[in-house]
Amino acid sequence: MNLKSLFFLSAMLCIVGLNAKITMPSFFADNMVLQRESAVSLFGKANPKSKVTVITSWDKNNYSTVSSEDGSWKIIIRTPEAGGPYDISVSDGKKLTLKNILIGEVWFCSGQSNMEMPLEGWGKIMNYKDEISSANYPSIRLLQVKHTYSLYPQDDVEIDFGWCECSPETVSNFSSTAYFFARKLWNELKIPIGLIHSSWGGTPAEAWTSKEGLYKVPSYIRYAAQLDSIQKCNKYENLLYDEQCAWLKKTYASDNGFDGVRPLWTGDDYDDSEWSDMPVPSNWESHGYDSFNGIAWYRKSVSLPSTFAGKDLSVSLGTVDDDDVLYFNGVEIGCTFGYGKARKYIVPGKLVKSGRNVVTVRVIDTGGEGGIIGTQDNCFIGTVKSRKTISLCGMWKFRTGLDFDYNRQLLYDRPVEFRYRPVYLYNAMVNPFVNYKIRGFIWYQGEANETRGFEYRDLFQGMINDWRSRWGDNTLPFYYVQLAPFRAPKLFDDKSKWAIVRESQSEALHLGNTGMAVITDIGDAKDIHPKNKQEVGRRLALLALENTYKYSDVMSSAPIYSNYRIEGDKVYLSFSNLGNGFLKGSVLNGFFISGTDRVFHKAEATIVNNEIVVSCSDVKYPAAVRYGWSDNPVCNLYGSNGLPVSPFRTDNW
Repeated sequence: MNLKSLFFLSAMLCIVGLNAKITMPSFFADNMVLQRESAVSLFGKANPKSKVTVITSWDKNNYSTVSSEDGSWKIIIRTPEAGGPYDISVSDGKKLTLKNILIGEVWFCSGQSNMEMPLEGWGKIMNYKDEISSANYPSIRLLQVKHTYSLYPQDDVEIDFGWCECSPETVSNFSSTAYFFARKLWNELKIPIGLIHSSWGGTPAEAWTSKEGLYKVPSYIRYAAQLDSIQKCNKYENLLYDEQCAWLKKTYASDNGFDGVRPLWTGDDYDDSEWSDMPVPSNWESHGYDSFNGIAWYRKSVSLPSTFAGKDLSVSLGTVDDDDVLYFNGVEIGCTFGYGKARKYIVPGKLVKSGRNVVTVRVIDTGGEGGIIGTQDNCFIGTVKSRKTISLCGMWKFRTGLDFDYNRQLLYDRPVEFRYRPVYLYNAMVNPFVNYKIRGFIWYQGEANETRGFEYRDLFQGMINDWRSRWGDNTLPFYYVQLAPFRAPKLFDDKSKWAIVRESQSEALHLGNTGMAVITDIGDAKDIHPKNKQEVGRRLALLALENTYKYSDVMSSAPIYSNYRIEGDKVYLSFSNLGNGFLKGSVLNGFFISGTDRVFHKAEATIVNNEIVVSCSDVKYPAAVRYGWSDNPVCNLYGSNGLPVSPFRTDNW
């Protein structure tokens, strides 16, 4: 390029830059809801050092500022009482108009899969067809954040859809819990409701907490420090893959399919006649390996025609649960990490021969189902160019190589995807909104933290404080859902991990402006995603109506255990938040009592003057009481308002 052309190009770029359209983050859009009667921030990018003007249609006010050297600008406007629709015009010479804006109540909705669970889609909640068909609420507006993560805090966010009016066409794939929460509020308040939904199934609370927030949680400081180190060296793009490959090599020492370094079972001359048979596609739990989590090997002899010899081949396995390594005639071809990803590999032609060839797959499963689980039409081998294929479905040879039950530390050392790691989701799916004015938060999560239930106590409270700090308001309401019952019903389980998480969730009530929806009565033993999301959303809304909107006729929770005293062979339990006391009439279940031997016995419990009196003939000198203490408790203590009492214990054993 000559000097004249270069000068012309530079000049044109300058002109384009000077005439660039003013921009705002993706959540400032048509149909949005702004928090009523508030100082609301509008912000974005414009031409550097240019005058930015905002005009609001509800009061015709003219707000202005000058953008910074990098084009950033921010203007604070005042919103009126609830109403609309309104328009907002933003201009730096180029005009941007936001239309059909409502003024009302904005709630940020987050958590893992039970918050994410849609009305239809994979969720299919109770009566979903009727619920969807009747979801005509144009004053409820929905914004769905896309699943994404980031090493660094982001100012903007990727949007799946929104802002959009709530209708049968828009609500079906939206959070059912959030929708029913909003529907109850709208029916009571009769003002616009805006929902920002940002959730991701299977994710732990630490993924939703900022780096600065984790530094304030003692047991998570090291994770914040690790992230600091990664950020400083900008080691990001290949970090996970490198970690996963290193971990795979680490498994060689314990896998019977290796001699410590080299694979033993991959060659085309290896005799696998004594191996078990395993159909593909399928999971191995369905074929006699229902308790196996670990590494298993699959082998299949494939007869290839002479037209395939010497040609590059495409091998498709559909999907694998969780990770896999593919070998062809004893040579490693490639590996893929992560459940649900399509497995497609290219085998170099120099490895391909006429007649018998052997495909070997090493499958790594860390929990739940495992195996090659694609479909009949996506499990095949064929030439790359002609696309002629031979099915790989049918019977394969199968042998286990490593059982993680006997190698727990190796399992714990396995690298996890970024969405499960501390801070990454906060950076991408929460931080962009911290300058967007909201009324409060609703949250449904905890299942992913079951193995660290005691640590969840500080982590969860730390996350709440962190979010409030980021939004610049330490009084923002935070309403959340306690874990629902799951797994086989048990009267009592001293080793229950979910009971510990529930207790940790209860502890967050010590923070101001928090509320917990207890749902021990609407779980599902066989489904971690109970279908009655209508009641979950309603109970969250009751918390908001009583505590945020000050409805005097709403009692949003049952009595809460506060203290105990021992008199003789009886334990007397006292409660706060009594309201009108307890619901009476049923024989109380779910109470267990122990002496100093720490052996718990099923107890009798009665309601006496708004206390619960607990005793057992086998325990003459009681020391502790537990209620509803299992993953799926059988318990029936309710407040007079029909809401269940949260599980609790008097001891700290």
